[in-house]
Amino acid sequence: MSGSGLRPGRAHDREILRLAIPAFGALVAEPLFLLTDSVIVGHLPDPALGALGVAGSALSALVGLCVFLAYGTTAAVARRMGAGNLGKAMRQGIDGLWLAAGIGLAVAAACWPLAPFIVHVFGASGQLAALAVGYLRVSLLGTPSLLLVLAGTGVLRGLQDTRTPLAVSVGSFTLNGLLNVWFVLGLGWGVAGSAWGTVVAQTLAAAVYVVLVVRAARRHGVSLLPDPRGVRAAGTAGVALAVRTACLQIVLLVATSLATRMGETQIEAYTITARIWTFLAFALDAIAIAGQAITGRSLGSGDVAATRAATRRMVLWGVVCGALFGVAVLLARPLVPGLFGADTAVAAELPAALWPVALLQPVAGVVFVLDGVLIGAGDQRYLAWAGVWTTLAYLPVAALSGGLVALWIALGVWMAARLVTLVVRARGTAWMVTGG
Repeated sequence: MSGSGLRPGRAHDREILRLAIPAFGALVAEPLFLLTDSVIVGHLPDPALGALGVAGSALSALVGLCVFLAYGTTAAVARRMGAGNLGKAMRQGIDGLWLAAGIGLAVAAACWPLAPFIVHVFGASGQLAALAVGYLRVSLLGTPSLLLVLAGTGVLRGLQDTRTPLAVSVGSFTLNGLLNVWFVLGLGWGVAGSAWGTVVAQTLAAAVYVVLVVRAARRHGVSLLPDPRGVRAAGTAGVALAVRTACLQIVLLVATSLATRMGETQIEAYTITARIWTFLAFALDAIAIAGQAITGRSLGSGDVAATRAATRRMVLWGVVCGALFGVAVLLARPLVPGLFGADTAVAAELPAALWPVALLQPVAGVVFVLDGVLIGAGDQRYLAWAGVWTTLAYLPVAALSGGLVALWIALGVWMAARLVTLVVRARGTAWMVTGG
């Protein structure tokens, strides 16, 4: 695996695909929760769909900040697995579940009374705000389950298993859709019924992960009680990843805010281009997830050469996939307005705005892969500081953007800054800490 040539390359390719393809399916299944909710709630009178959008935005921000429970756990478990100590790997997994449950309960308790304020921050008022508060408060009951799903996913990915998370995601997505139809349209519970359906589906998914991790822990004689030092260490590592993720959220929120100020036509066009970007990001992020698992395991086993070889191969995959996605975006430009039902004014904005989206795909491929590799290596502190500096590089350029194309160019500056910080780090050796 550590050598060069055709066979090692093909071996890396097989491993990357084995991990990345199921990971992509799971990543796509997650946003389908909200999409399914939107389709079903769309049958209700206004402002039900708007309330779902407001509450959904708040919940998406919450999930984004807590994604470190998946990423950090993946890296930690994979490293201990690579070191040949499955007992310590499962110890890390159990501590990750306890941390997720604790954060979930704390967030639910803190945000419940703040729900009206949170909804107001997103600009809701009157009946819209009342419905959004109801949806948000029901959804908060599922926060511990949602975070347990993130941590459980991280444990299995760290064990080099991305197929089980895919199966759980598909199962919970299907159940969510069926329950929402029943609760919202069948029982007439309104927008709150959509939240209840999602909470039930998330809770059952969390139960599946808990059972799987607990069984594995028992097989290796690992106590199910929390280890305070382990939970504290997981939380400390999570702070750096949370800072990194917060920087990503700030960039996207600023872009959305600036597009909104440009006018109704521009924000609608930006929303379409952002959706295309996000979907393609899922595919590239799947390679990054493979990078987390492979890097953690190979560094845990002390194989620096294999880590380098796998990283080069994954970067190649990122560049090739990014280039193909870019070409696909350019070829699809004439079809995009009709696909999204854009009116004449919005359709006129899209052809030019899709050029930077397309040209940035190869850059995104490298950025996503190296981000995953460094997360897998446990280099969270560097990623946090890099996130701060790249965000500071983006903000003044974004503030000067006077149109949709200029806004995407500003996002391109941000991606270029991320590329520089990640490539410089990856070319060095400070992140290649070996052992369990």
